[in-house]
Amino acid sequence: QVQLVEPGGGLVQAGGSLRLSCAASGRTNSNYALGWFRQAPVKEREFVTSIRWGGITYYADSVKGRFTISRDNAKSTVYLQMNSLKPEDTAVYYCAGGCSGYRCLNSNEYPHWGQGTQVTVST
Repeated sequence: QVQLVEPGGGLVQAGGSLRLSCAASGRTNSNYALGWFRQAPVKEREFVTSIRWGGITYYADSVKGRFTISRDNAKSTVYLQMNSLKPEDTAVYYCAGGCSGYRCLNSNEYPHWGQGTQVTVST
């Protein structure tokens, strides 16, 4: 079994930055892709970004150029650096792991999920 733990999150003003982290424990495997999703109130959970084991990354258009995903396989940790935050980025952010697909853009490709962390961007 794999556990994903996401400390962090918080409140930040528009235009500010925030860094999320997600540490994996248990039967981890760095050959699988990791990702971040988010869910705003009364909205569906949506893809934010993913990173394959070789470091290839994919981003939603809404965050491209502002967010950066990275991973440290030695620490079994994935990071999400969020810059130039906007109020519409407000959501619960979830890290996800264990995707064996190609781009890993869909939530149903991930068997492992973190508990989620709240990010609130104020005007």
